[in-house]
Amino acid sequence: MQQRVLGRTGESVSLLGMGGLFVSHISGLQREAAYAAVHRALELGVNYVDTAPSYLDSEEVLGLALEGVERPYLLSTKLGGRPQPFDPQDKDALRFSFEESLRLLKRDQVDILMIHEPDRPGQWDWWTDYDGFHGPAAELLQELKAEGLIRYTGLGGTTAYEMVPILATGAYDVVLTAFNYSLLWREAALAVLPEAKRQGMGIIIGSPLQQGALSRRFDEEIQRGPRWLSPPRREQYRALYRLLDEVGMTITDVALRWVIANPHISTVLMGARSVQEVEANVRAVEAGPLPAEVVGELDRIAATVPFRPFEEPFGLPFGREHRGPGWAA
Repeated sequence: MQQRVLGRTGESVSLLGMGGLFVSHISGLQREAAYAAVHRALELGVNYVDTAPSYLDSEEVLGLALEGVERPYLLSTKLGGRPQPFDPQDKDALRFSFEESLRLLKRDQVDILMIHEPDRPGQWDWWTDYDGFHGPAAELLQELKAEGLIRYTGLGGTTAYEMVPILATGAYDVVLTAFNYSLLWREAALAVLPEAKRQGMGIIIGSPLQQGALSRRFDEEIQRGPRWLSPPRREQYRALYRLLDEVGMTITDVALRWVIANPHISTVLMGARSVQEVEANVRAVEAGPLPAEVVGELDRIAATVPFRPFEEPFGLPFGREHRGPGWAA
């Protein structure tokens, strides 16, 4: 599989990375199936694996799956959500969380440690200084790096603009941005990606299939027009599906190949849950970036809804009950 440089780390990473959320019990997978998916990814050249304490039992699953693996790979995990009740201002608790990650992952060191959701203070209030973005977590990352327990530092977030001033501190080596860089959702391109590029950071794209909204086609539901789907987004989906019919490609193939068409992206994470899904995603990436004319048409379609419509659910609840604003999908 083709590799790219992970920003200023200088490390070479596969264009396709393994996201760890969906090998956890969130998918209802048997452990053996999860292990098989991870092993198949590595066999096919994937050398970047991402996880986090808040991904249920993902760290434990990956620790067992990767035990004894001799193929070289980079492993990334995060600070955030553990132990409960979680206090991001407690450095001792944060260190305990990292030590627990090492135990579960069966490692003496991890390659990358990220601060998880540093851009959502309403969720986790990481910073004591919101001008310089200092706090116990930032201090701990530097201490762990000096101790040789981590090699690189990073940020893993989901906002399109709040993340940017944190990137601009220049204190972190990589950024994982999720939910804001995909076929129809592109706001990370406005500020997150340009700032990461200015800082020489490795850029990792999470959720290229937009939490399932781009994982398969929903023709009947789009035609029916659920109440939560705005008219502009509905027409945008129809245009996308027409293009897929014209080019004869699946939506997942187009979604992955569109992301890697950007040469500044280091790797894109797949949420594969099985050997079959791993193999399909690898085939898509190995086919290479989309032809320029297809990218141009996708750009035109994306421009019809350049920002999230008001009231649009964060994860479009195709195939799931959704009762409107104020209710979970």
